[in-house]
Amino acid sequence: MGPSLTIALVLLVAVIVTLVAGIKIVPQGEEWIVERLGKYRATLKPGLNIIIPYLDQVRARMSTRDIILDVERQEVITKDNAVIITNAVSFIKITDPKRALYGVEDFREAIRNLIMTTLRSIIGEMTLDEALSNRETIKARLKEQIVDDVADWGITVKTVEIQDITPSPSMQQAMEQQAAAERERRAMETRAEGEKNAMILVADGKLESAKREAEAQIRLAEASAEAIEKIGHSVGERELPAMFLLGDRYIEALKTLSTSENSKFVVYPADLQSAIGGMLGSALKKGNK
Repeated sequence: MGPSLTIALVLLVAVIVTLVAGIKIVPQGEEWIVERLGKYRATLKPGLNIIIPYLDQVRARMSTRDIILDVERQEVITKDNAVIITNAVSFIKITDPKRALYGVEDFREAIRNLIMTTLRSIIGEMTLDEALSNRETIKARLKEQIVDDVADWGITVKTVEIQDITPSPSMQQAMEQQAAAERERRAMETRAEGEKNAMILVADGKLESAKREAEAQIRLAEASAEAIEKIGHSVGERELPAMFLLGDRYIEALKTLSTSENSKFVVYPADLQSAIGGMLGSALKKGNK
């Protein structure tokens, strides 16, 4: 191989390398930042692009697709000094690759730290119950507070989602103990209320029973007095039939009394005839009056 052929091959290789260095094909969904001698020169769009070899260099390849940023879990103290653990995920999109590259050193890490700091600030203004029950409010406030800062970096925040927001393990244990105590208190109140109502019902039943018993005794006494009075008017001087009738009823009443379980002794008058006569005589006197 002669010197001229060697030189020709070297020149051919140099031309090929130069052409390759000057022709850039940018894929869809990306934009490339080109610098010339260390200074921003241009932003290459998707497709075929020509740059000056050796003077222009591709500094960064920026994705224009939606980017998912996971925000790590962190402990946050609420307004009522409760500790909760929360994390989030953000969906962002680069709208200005130049500002995203030169406006901040690492836009991903910057956005993560911004979300974490803002999230701590928002939850710190809430109580535990508010933080656990107002996830949508936290998300809306979080996006509202970071969107302007992120826009300065040529990035749009499409949405921020709160993945998890739960009390810390120690806080969960305390909440479980509190809930158990509250359930026990309500159970005791329910039992006490039930016992009170039962006692009231029993007392009302006894009172009603006593009233009815007293009313029955009064009516029975009135009926007996009325019956004796009528007998007195009917028999007049005829004591024998009346004595027989009253004696028969008296014996029946004593027989019933003797069969009662609570009856131990049954006392009969020594002179049954005199006793009945006395009862009849009293009735007759009362009737004559």
